[in-house]
This record gives sequence, C-alpha cells and structure tokens, in this order.
Amino acid sequence: MAKMEKEQARVISQEMLAAGIYSMWIQTKAAKNAKPGQFISMYTNDAGKLLPRPISICEIDRESEKLRVVYRVTGENTGTEQFSKLQAGDTIDIVGSLGNGFPLEKAKGKKVFLMGGGIGVPPILQLAKEMECEKKRIIVGYRDAQTFLREEFEANGEVYIATEDGSVGTKGNVMDAIREAALEAEIIYACGPAPMLRAIKAYAAENQIECYISLEERMACGIGACLACVCKSKEKDAHSNVHNKRICKDGPVFLSTEVEI
Repeated sequence: MAKMEKEQARVISQEMLAAGIYSMWIQTKAAKNAKPGQFISMYTNDAGKLLPRPISICEIDRESEKLRVVYRVTGENTGTEQFSKLQAGDTIDIVGSLGNGFPLEKAKGKKVFLMGGGIGVPPILQLAKEMECEKKRIIVGYRDAQTFLREEFEANGEVYIATEDGSVGTKGNVMDAIREAALEAEIIYACGPAPMLRAIKAYAAENQIECYISLEERMACGIGACLACVCKSKEKDAHSNVHNKRICKDGPVFLSTEVEI
C-alpha cells in the first residue's frame, strides 16, 4: 500500500456559516485530483491528539489548488474546535484527497436526486456543481432555519429543503420532502447520518432506483490499513476475506446494495 504523505496546507479563509458550522478554504495540492465525495484527513497542532479528523470536501478549485471544507464543531477541546480557531495564513497538516468519490458518469441523461442531511450536506455541493444529467433535484435536510449553503445549492439545481422544526420547507426529513413534492428519480446520490441513508436505501430498493450512498464513520488511519472503519458488505473484502468494507478506502461512497447500514 502506498504511503500517503502529510502536506502542510495554508488556510485562506475561515467563517462561521451557522451555529457550530464552519467553512474553511485551504491552499493544497490535494485539490488537483480531488473528486466530489472524497475527504481529507486534517491534523490538529495538539500533540495529545495523534489521529487526524476526516472532513468531507465541500468545494474544489482545481485550477487555483484550493479546497473548501465545511464542518461541525463537536465540542470543547476537540480537533474541530481547534480547526475553528485557525485564521487566514495559518497552516494545517492534511493528508488527501482520500477515498472513492461519487460516480458522476452514471447520471448522464437521467433524472437525479442529490440528497444530503446534517453534516452530510456539504459534500453534495461539489457534486451538484459537476453533475451533468437530464434533471437535477437537490434535496437537503437541516435541523432548523440555519440552512447553510442554501444559496450555493440554488445556483446549481432545483432545491427542496426539509427542516426538523418545519421552519423552512417541508417539516420532517428529506424523504418527507420527496413525498410532499411527489418527486421521482432514476438515480440517487446521498450523504448523511445512518438513519437517513437507511431510509433512502429502502426507498431506492422499493422503487428499483440505482443509489449511491456516502457513509460516515469514525476513522483512524484513513487509508485502509487499520480496519477501524468497516461496515458489513454483501461480498467478501479481498483485503480481510470477510464480509466487510473499509469505509475510508473502499468508500466512503458505495452502491447501496453493496453494504448494510
């Protein structure tokens, strides 16, 4: 297995989009070959925190070698809180880009759902920007009226919003938004928490829709060596010879019928 080297990336800008949600642009060579659905591993400057944090890529500027990550601060004295304190000009060690992205070519000539929920919303933005299809519908779910990235989504497709408290769009989740608007698709791309992905997978199976899901999981190495982020799979993994897939290496994007969630 090829060793992934750390790169010292430079912070270009940082802003808070909503309560606890931050957006950071970084200058990095990883942008050259990055794809929608991939992630980077970000290291803190705290020697007591040895493991990096996997953060999904939100936007890619390949020409200028810049990446945007949008992340949630998970608590005090965490890696993400330390990231939120970085300012323009600061540096941060990263590894990436990592994992397998979404298969964009599958959507050509088809009606598509791009679905995101919670902190699974950001990876859908670059996917929406690069997607070439017959009809593109972006369905995103939030907790409340803090609908971060909404304007960017509206510039790249037909947007439907669901909020848990009903303050914007459909009251409920992304599946409620689909039912309320009577939407139909031929292929689905989704990223979000396991309960949401489980519902999308069931909906896709029931309606015989090709579906790709990006799984979230705690990771250690981020390159598939440690087997800390496995999920159950239909087929045996060639690496471990058991019914497991490594989310960091084999994913995070999977055909929904490949994995159990």
